[in-house]
Amino acid sequence: MDFTLDSEQLALRDAVRGLLGKAYGSIDARRDATASDPGFDEKTWSRLADMGVLALPFAEEDGGVGAGPAEVMVVAEEVGRVLAPEPFVEAVVLAGGLVAAQGTAEQRAELIGGLAAGESLLALAHLEPGRHWSAGAPDVTATRSGDGWTLDGVKEPVLHGARADVLLVTAAVEGRTALFVVRADAGGLERTGYRTFDGSRAAHVRFISTPAEPLGEPGADATAALEAALAAARVAYAHESVGAMATALETTSEYLRTRKQFGVPLKTFQALTFRAADMYVSLELARSAAAWATLVLADEPERAPEAARRAAFQVSKAGRHVGQEAIQLHGGIGMTAEYSVGHYTARLTAIDHLLGDGSDHLRHLAASVSDHGVVEPMP
Repeated sequence: MDFTLDSEQLALRDAVRGLLGKAYGSIDARRDATASDPGFDEKTWSRLADMGVLALPFAEEDGGVGAGPAEVMVVAEEVGRVLAPEPFVEAVVLAGGLVAAQGTAEQRAELIGGLAAGESLLALAHLEPGRHWSAGAPDVTATRSGDGWTLDGVKEPVLHGARADVLLVTAAVEGRTALFVVRADAGGLERTGYRTFDGSRAAHVRFISTPAEPLGEPGADATAALEAALAAARVAYAHESVGAMATALETTSEYLRTRKQFGVPLKTFQALTFRAADMYVSLELARSAAAWATLVLADEPERAPEAARRAAFQVSKAGRHVGQEAIQLHGGIGMTAEYSVGHYTARLTAIDHLLGDGSDHLRHLAASVSDHGVVEPMP
């Protein structure tokens, strides 16, 4: 497999890196952006739209660029490198991916067009209190009301749900999981936003006979589209984590080179150097797993859910290792909110729990072991 970026992908990487590096060149800039709602810089989001980044994965007829998974993952990794708080994965990959897969031509033109232009923010309202990472959504119900539909129930956490202009909501319809579009000004919609521990934003969303529009065919089972979108998002989050881990390792290595103890740099102590080398191994294993999952997503989409879980499991282990070691090797300063490595570790931890943690992915993968047949041992 060739994991090398071509010239256009390198140009995209450099352009996004330049924009996000200027906006979040220090952890203080990121802290300022997340200090107040909506938890990210609206101007930076608009600049990403102007560059065509928000339109990358969508078909040209829907107002997109028509790029593939590799280009999306290039952007996700750059988002992770500087901990950019903009909801690229949440809005473009996850919510936008569902519109592209399930929406009618009119819905795609409106919703994707608005998202790509930076004029409208989409958010997926899928997770429900007390339920773990499942493609089902039994606690929010959809009911026919005259010529339309209404929703009842609670979704939480809804990432960037308080700021979103449009919510894509999963709901139970006669035992199936269907998708609905809810506008921010809909009646019976209650949204309570809050700050998460990594500085991002989420919301408690309650639907009380809230008018909703079916996404695509009314009442159609959206499980397959949801699984595909979750797989794409898991791979994108894996690349975001790789970007974050790369910066955490670079920051730690620089600290070991410059910080002195007993009159010599910390890198002089072999035990510390070995620990940094182990961080590098974890990072490269995660990078390889994420790149492989991206190729599977592009060439064999039917295998994407399993590949995404494999990559997410590897990234879960690596993220915990790299984040904890970055803090430990920095000593006391690594525990302070003023220093960057703690923020990187917080984001890595948050990503690990967004769409299933390592234990959840391992449980799903173990359940399918018997599907792969028997391998004869080597003599």
